This record gives sequence, structure tokens and C-alpha cells, in this order.
Amino acid sequence: MEFIKCHGSGNDFILIDATNNPELSRAEWSNFARKACCRESGIGSDGVLLLVRHVDGVYGMDMLNPDGTYAEMCGNGIRCVARLAYERGYISTKGVLRSGGRDYNVQRIEPIDGEETFGVDIPINTWSKDFTFYGADERFVARKIDALDANLEFTALNLGNPHIVAEVESVSLEHLTALGERVLELKELFPYGVNVSFYERRSSREIFVSTYERGAGLTLSCGTAMTASATAVAMRGRVDAGERIEVRNRGGRVFCTTQLADSIVTRLEGNATFEWYGEASFVDGALCFERK
Repeated sequence: MEFIKCHGSGNDFILIDATNNPELSRAEWSNFARKACCRESGIGSDGVLLLVRHVDGVYGMDMLNPDGTYAEMCGNGIRCVARLAYERGYISTKGVLRSGGRDYNVQRIEPIDGEETFGVDIPINTWSKDFTFYGADERFVARKIDALDANLEFTALNLGNPHIVAEVESVSLEHLTALGERVLELKELFPYGVNVSFYERRSSREIFVSTYERGAGLTLSCGTAMTASATAVAMRGRVDAGERIEVRNRGGRVFCTTQLADSIVTRLEGNATFEWYGEASFVDGALCFERK
């Protein structure tokens, strides 16, 4: 199969137009992801992105983590999928992509730092079945989760995948990793796991984010985590609703704009960079690949 090695904000992926490939089962794609994402023996990436077409004709994204599990949504990944769908004529400069059963508006916009750039509008819910530590009729904003960390105040948001984010004075990757691993022990609070992020405010319009992703661990970049952190900043009144802020991480940067009304929608804008093209196949159960 043909693939594209790509990245969004340093979050790197193996991107495949699955509309042009023989249909594989979810188990087969999971097996491919586990082998292809391995940085020692595979192609190496933070995940596999599949551009798919649903039975109703809507194009979409399936995203697999390095451990072979499926993710409901990936903010950095969907921008890369949007670029491929645009370049192949599946959508125009504006379109809709489906991920995890939800439809997202995507749009090609002016380049940032000279890179192809796409924006995605992400509807945000304030509750998820992944959260059992508060009720569905509540909002969990700047509150403590004592069993996880008695000192930090977390905001819980559902962007198609679940996130808890905490504002800190300075990001400690060691502390973040400890909390990400601690989540796995707290099945009563996080039955399906959760993405954990720290963000620090570097100016009135800039934050820095680091994330421990469920199914992937500590990563250079996570688009939905950057979006969740920017949303939490707005919900806490640190910036005005509708104000565009810069969100950086160890992989790169994006821009986020949060609208707070009856519903919450945050627009995520960032690069969709295609690095190189290749072909992959299995020979006697082993993954083989080469650059084209």
C-alpha cells in the first residue's frame, strides 16, 4: 500500500488513502499500526491515519495509536487527512470529515510559517462517559481530583476523546508522566483511560502544552490536547472568548480560538506537512517499506 509520512505540529503519522486500498479488518489495521509505528523496526510514527469513505458518502478519518487501539479524534491528524482529501479532490477548500462518529468542519487557510495549513472546528462537550468523577449535568472546571493529584486543579473536556488539563507554573514531564501512568490504576475514575495535559501561560496570548496520551504515552504533540488546553484557558476567563491565541508544544505550534455560548466550539489551525512518500507491504509476516 502507498503511504505518506506527514506531521502536524511535530505529531508524525503514517497517512494512507484507505479508499483506494483493499478493505482490511480492524484487527488487521491494528496489527499494521503496531508494526508500522515502531521506531526501531517499522516506519516509525505517533500513529496511523486512514482516509476513509463512509457508506453515506462522507469522507472521514480513522486514527490508530501505536499500540493498535483506535482513537476517536486527533486534532493534528485530521488536518493531514483534510489536506489529502483536498489534494485528491474528495473535498473542496471547505468540507466535512467524520471521526469517531462526529462530523468536523475543515477548511484550507492561509499558510503558517510557509506550510500547508488547515483549520478544524472542534465541538467540545463538558462531559464524557470516560469521566465518572462528576455528573453529566455538571462542568468540571479548575477542580481537584484528589486521587490523582491533590494539589492541581483540572478541567475535564470531551473533544471526541477525553482530556483533563491542568494549569501549572512550569511543565514537568516527569510529573506529567507519573500522572499519565497513575490514571491506568484509577479505573473507578477513568474506566477507559484519559489524556492528561499540563499547560503553562507564557503570555496573555500564548500557552505551552505537554501531553501524556492514552495509548501512546508522552508525545511531542497532541492537537486535541492543545485545543482542550486553549479551551480551558478561555473557560477560566484567562482570555476573552473569541480571542485567537498561540499554543506551543515540543513539536511546534498551532492557533486556537474558542467560542463560548450555548455550545463550546474551538477552532484549531495548524500545519499539515507531507514529508515523504513510500510503499509498505507484508512479506512472511514482516513489514517491508521503502521510499518512493
